[in-house]
Amino acid sequence: MKKKLYRNTKEKLVAGVIAGLAEYCNHDVVLFRLIFIVLLFVTGLMPGLLFYVVAWVLIPEKPIIEPVDTADYTIYQ
Repeated sequence: MKKKLYRNTKEKLVAGVIAGLAEYCNHDVVLFRLIFIVLLFVTGLMPGLLFYVVAWVLIPEKPIIEPVDTADYTIYQ
């Protein structure tokens, strides 16, 4: 099965972009957040914020799979 990048809205602080990247790479989200904060200050805030906003728009939210209510279905024998 092919991996797909989604925004992780369960572990989000703002939009879930960094949490989604961490989940996609199978790493701890705290590590990714620290790296992002360091890169923000090293690059002068604007490139990092622009990246985050663009990623927020382009990366879809992780779909929520809802359970199917089986009470609506009739079993035929």
